[in-house]
Amino acid sequence: MKGVVFTEFLEMVESRFSADMVDDIIDDANLPSGGAYTAVGTYPHDEMVALVVALSKRSGAAVRDLLLAFGEHLFGRFVAGYPAFFVGVTDAFTFLAGIEDIIHREVRKLYPDAELPRFDIERHTDRELVLLYQSGRHFEDLAEGLMRGCIAHFGGGITIARTVVGEGDARSERFALTRV
Repeated sequence: MKGVVFTEFLEMVESRFSADMVDDIIDDANLPSGGAYTAVGTYPHDEMVALVVALSKRSGAAVRDLLLAFGEHLFGRFVAGYPAFFVGVTDAFTFLAGIEDIIHREVRKLYPDAELPRFDIERHTDRELVLLYQSGRHFEDLAEGLMRGCIAHFGGGITIARTVVGEGDARSERFALTRV
Protein backbone atom coordinates (compact mmCIF):
# COMPACT_ATOMS: atom_id res chain seq x y z
CA MET A 1 0.00 0.00 0.00
CA LYS A 2 1.40 3.39 -0.96
CA GLY A 3 2.77 5.57 1.80
CA VAL A 4 0.58 8.51 0.84
CA VAL A 5 -2.39 6.57 2.23
CA PHE A 6 -0.57 6.14 5.55
CA THR A 7 0.59 9.75 5.76
CA GLU A 8 -2.92 11.00 5.01
CA PHE A 9 -4.41 8.65 7.60
CA LEU A 10 -2.04 9.90 10.29
CA GLU A 11 -2.78 13.49 9.26
CA MET A 12 -6.50 12.83 9.66
CA VAL A 13 -5.94 11.25 13.09
CA GLU A 14 -3.92 14.26 14.20
CA SER A 15 -6.49 16.77 12.94
CA ARG A 16 -9.53 14.92 14.34
CA PHE A 17 -7.97 13.63 17.57
CA SER A 18 -4.45 14.82 18.42
CA ALA A 19 -0.76 14.35 17.77
CA ASP A 20 -0.65 12.31 20.98
CA MET A 21 -3.27 9.95 19.53
CA VAL A 22 -1.04 9.44 16.48
CA ASP A 23 1.87 8.49 18.73
CA ASP A 24 -0.36 6.25 20.85
CA ILE A 25 -1.79 4.25 17.94
CA ILE A 26 1.64 3.82 16.37
CA ASP A 27 2.88 2.44 19.69
CA ASP A 28 -0.19 0.24 20.14
CA ALA A 29 0.02 -1.17 16.61
CA ASN A 30 3.62 -2.39 17.08
CA LEU A 31 4.42 -1.77 13.41
CA PRO A 32 7.40 -3.32 11.59
CA SER A 33 8.04 0.09 9.98
CA GLY A 34 7.84 1.84 13.34
CA GLY A 35 5.20 4.13 11.83
CA ALA A 36 7.77 6.08 9.81
CA TYR A 37 6.09 6.55 6.42
CA THR A 38 6.98 8.51 3.31
CA ALA A 39 4.35 9.38 0.71
CA VAL A 40 6.22 7.52 -2.04
CA GLY A 41 7.12 4.44 0.00
CA THR A 42 5.27 1.14 -0.09
CA TYR A 43 4.15 -0.58 3.12
CA PRO A 44 2.19 -3.72 4.03
CA HIS A 45 -1.55 -3.10 4.18
CA ASP A 46 -1.55 -5.02 7.47
CA GLU A 47 0.02 -1.93 9.02
CA MET A 48 -2.98 0.17 7.98
CA VAL A 49 -5.30 -2.44 9.48
CA ALA A 50 -3.30 -2.36 12.73
CA LEU A 51 -3.44 1.46 12.86
CA VAL A 52 -7.19 1.59 12.28
CA VAL A 53 -7.83 -1.13 14.88
CA ALA A 54 -5.62 0.71 17.38
CA LEU A 55 -7.51 3.96 16.72
CA SER A 56 -10.81 2.14 17.15
CA LYS A 57 -9.75 0.76 20.52
CA ARG A 58 -8.49 4.12 21.77
CA SER A 59 -11.32 6.26 20.39
CA GLY A 60 -14.25 3.88 20.85
CA ALA A 61 -15.30 4.46 17.23
CA ALA A 62 -16.11 1.46 15.05
CA VAL A 63 -13.49 0.43 12.49
CA ARG A 64 -16.09 0.82 9.72
CA ASP A 65 -16.88 4.39 10.79
CA LEU A 66 -13.20 5.28 10.92
CA LEU A 67 -12.58 3.90 7.42
CA LEU A 68 -15.62 5.73 6.03
CA ALA A 69 -14.40 8.98 7.59
CA PHE A 70 -10.89 8.37 6.30
CA GLY A 71 -12.21 7.76 2.78
CA GLU A 72 -14.09 11.05 2.84
CA HIS A 73 -10.99 12.83 4.16
CA LEU A 74 -8.79 11.17 1.55
CA PHE A 75 -11.06 12.21 -1.29
CA GLY A 76 -10.79 15.82 -0.15
CA ARG A 77 -7.01 15.50 -0.14
CA PHE A 78 -7.10 14.06 -3.67
CA VAL A 79 -9.18 17.05 -4.82
CA ALA A 80 -6.59 19.43 -3.34
CA GLY A 81 -3.52 17.48 -4.46
CA TYR A 82 -4.56 16.30 -7.91
CA PRO A 83 -6.78 18.99 -9.47
CA ALA A 84 -6.02 17.71 -12.98
CA PHE A 85 -8.21 14.66 -12.25
CA PHE A 86 -11.22 16.96 -11.93
CA VAL A 87 -10.81 19.15 -14.99
CA GLY A 88 -13.96 18.93 -17.09
CA VAL A 89 -15.66 16.51 -14.68
CA THR A 90 -19.05 17.84 -13.64
CA ASP A 91 -20.64 15.02 -11.65
CA ALA A 92 -19.88 12.09 -9.36
CA PHE A 93 -21.00 9.40 -11.82
CA THR A 94 -18.59 10.63 -14.49
CA PHE A 95 -15.72 10.76 -12.01
CA LEU A 96 -16.41 7.34 -10.48
CA ALA A 97 -16.98 5.69 -13.87
CA GLY A 98 -13.49 6.89 -14.84
CA ILE A 99 -11.64 5.38 -11.90
CA GLU A 100 -10.02 2.54 -13.86
CA ASP A 101 -9.48 4.21 -17.23
CA ILE A 102 -8.44 7.65 -16.00
CA ILE A 103 -7.55 7.78 -12.30
CA HIS A 104 -5.87 4.39 -11.83
CA ARG A 105 -4.03 4.72 -15.15
CA GLU A 106 -2.55 8.02 -13.97
CA VAL A 107 -1.77 6.64 -10.51
CA ARG A 108 0.16 3.79 -12.13
CA LYS A 109 2.24 6.36 -14.03
CA LEU A 110 3.17 8.03 -10.74
CA TYR A 111 3.50 4.79 -8.76
CA PRO A 112 4.19 1.84 -11.10
CA ASP A 113 4.32 -0.59 -8.17
CA ALA A 114 0.94 0.48 -6.75
CA GLU A 115 -1.44 -2.41 -6.04
CA LEU A 116 -4.79 -0.79 -6.70
CA PRO A 117 -8.26 -2.22 -6.21
CA ARG A 118 -10.30 -2.88 -9.32
CA PHE A 119 -13.61 -1.15 -10.09
CA ASP A 120 -15.59 -2.74 -12.91
CA ILE A 121 -18.61 -0.89 -14.25
CA GLU A 122 -21.61 -3.20 -14.34
CA ARG A 123 -24.17 -0.54 -15.26
CA HIS A 124 -23.96 3.17 -16.01
CA THR A 125 -27.05 5.20 -16.83
CA ASP A 126 -28.04 8.79 -16.06
CA ARG A 127 -29.76 7.58 -12.90
CA GLU A 128 -27.61 4.65 -11.73
CA LEU A 129 -23.98 3.59 -11.56
CA VAL A 130 -23.13 0.07 -10.40
CA LEU A 131 -19.49 -0.70 -9.62
CA LEU A 132 -17.96 -4.02 -8.63
CA TYR A 133 -15.08 -3.50 -6.19
CA GLN A 134 -12.42 -6.22 -6.14
CA SER A 135 -9.40 -6.22 -3.86
CA GLY A 136 -7.62 -8.82 -1.78
CA ARG A 137 -7.21 -6.16 0.90
CA HIS A 138 -10.96 -5.76 1.43
CA PHE A 139 -11.02 -2.06 2.19
CA GLU A 140 -14.63 -1.75 1.02
CA ASP A 141 -15.43 0.72 3.79
CA LEU A 142 -12.57 2.95 2.67
CA ALA A 143 -13.83 2.70 -0.93
CA GLU A 144 -17.32 3.69 0.22
CA GLY A 145 -15.87 6.63 2.13
CA LEU A 146 -14.07 7.78 -1.00
CA MET A 147 -17.35 7.49 -2.92
CA ARG A 148 -19.15 9.49 -0.24
CA GLY A 149 -16.46 12.15 -0.47
CA CYS A 150 -16.87 12.23 -4.23
CA ILE A 151 -20.64 12.53 -3.98
CA ALA A 152 -20.36 15.37 -1.46
CA HIS A 153 -17.78 17.14 -3.64
CA PHE A 154 -20.14 17.14 -6.60
CA GLY A 155 -23.20 18.23 -4.60
CA GLY A 156 -24.81 15.09 -3.17
CA GLY A 157 -28.12 13.66 -4.26
CA ILE A 158 -26.86 10.09 -4.66
CA THR A 159 -27.42 7.07 -2.42
CA ILE A 160 -25.09 4.09 -2.06
CA ALA A 161 -26.20 0.49 -1.51
CA ARG A 162 -23.69 -2.35 -1.02
CA THR A 163 -23.99 -6.07 -1.49
CA VAL A 164 -21.43 -8.83 -1.05
CA VAL A 165 -20.74 -10.93 -4.14
CA GLY A 166 -19.10 -14.33 -3.77
CA GLU A 167 -17.14 -15.53 -0.76
CA GLY A 168 -13.64 -16.28 0.41
CA ASP A 169 -10.84 -15.14 -1.88
CA ALA A 170 -13.36 -14.53 -4.66
CA ARG A 171 -15.40 -12.14 -2.51
CA SER A 172 -16.06 -8.67 -3.90
CA GLU A 173 -18.62 -5.96 -3.23
CA ARG A 174 -21.13 -4.33 -5.52
CA PHE A 175 -21.78 -0.63 -5.01
CA ALA A 176 -25.06 0.58 -6.49
CA LEU A 177 -25.20 4.36 -6.65
CA THR A 178 -28.58 5.91 -7.45
CA ARG A 179 -29.58 9.52 -8.00
CA VAL A 180 -32.39 10.58 -5.69
